[in-house]
Amino acid sequence: MTDWIDFSRWPDCPSLTRPGHVFEVENAQGQVLITPCEATLPVPWDWQSGPVRFRLVPVPPAKPSNPIPAPAVPGRR
Repeated sequence: MTDWIDFSRWPDCPSLTRPGHVFEVENAQGQVLITPCEATLPVPWDWQSGPVRFRLVPVPPAKPSNPIPAPAVPGRR
């Protein structure tokens, strides 16, 4: 991980981008958004304040999910 950078430098994110990394963006309440570099950052609807800082972090590992169960067939158990 890198040091936190003030969000006023977000326009510099293209020059900070590295393969296998994304940006962790944090707001004043400590809520975090993991995102690639985007010119206009889509702020989550539930954030009470705008972003205040960001840093480059490794892409988080994929989380395995449970398979979707087969549909129930009437009369079968």
